[in-house]
Amino acid sequence: MNWFEALVLGLIQGLTEFLPVSSSGHLEIAKSLFGVDPDASFYFTVAVHGATVLSTIAVFWKEIISLVTGSLKFKMNEESTYMIKILISMIPVGIAGVLLKDPIESLFNGNLVFIGLMLLVTSVLLAAAHFIKRRERSIGYIDAFIIGIAQAIAVIPGISRSGSTIATGLMIGNKKSEIARFSFLMVLVPVIGANLLEIFSGDVNMNSAGWGIVLIGFVTAFFSGYFACRWMITLVKRSKLIWFSVYCAIIGLLSVLLS
Repeated sequence: MNWFEALVLGLIQGLTEFLPVSSSGHLEIAKSLFGVDPDASFYFTVAVHGATVLSTIAVFWKEIISLVTGSLKFKMNEESTYMIKILISMIPVGIAGVLLKDPIESLFNGNLVFIGLMLLVTSVLLAAAHFIKRRERSIGYIDAFIIGIAQAIAVIPGISRSGSTIATGLMIGNKKSEIARFSFLMVLVPVIGANLLEIFSGDVNMNSAGWGIVLIGFVTAFFSGYFACRWMITLVKRSKLIWFSVYCAIIGLLSVLLS
């Protein structure tokens, strides 16, 4: 991997992590086009995912501090209730990570036909969220678990995590002003935990990419992710997801037909 490929991959990760178009799917497509070995780029992938986690923290740092300090009061208040909902949302993806780790990892093999089909699934989800109109309500405990199931399914490359969780929240009637924020906050602990597990388990080859290459990807992913996160919040409030449905359909079809 050279510096230009690292720059492009970092930009793709940063933008597509928050936009509802599947970061994992786009990274697999880009790696295939560049001829990048998935195994040799594994540590790079971990690094750029970590960068988008930091960009999420940078956008929501005030909310995160408020949630943590409020929860540490050890009483049922707005902050602790919200934290419980986030913990509930983590249950499905935690189960999937423990029981289905090897089958999930086997899907990251550069199969563009499969990724294209999953992008079409993402397109359908986003279209459904656009056309299904329900009376809006705040996110409840059951809502959090249902959204968590969507997040667990989105570990499949080509299915957008932000797209599936936000679309699911909208379809079950959650408020537009709340669902994007909840979607981005609920992923922090699972992604941080997964990255740390990969690093300390010894599965990551520290020599798989040069530190300069990793740094370029990390910085690019962080800044592009920061702006994409803020943009996505505005887009959800304005109900602009249908255009991402069209985009996913086009990229999905191209991936299937041209692979």
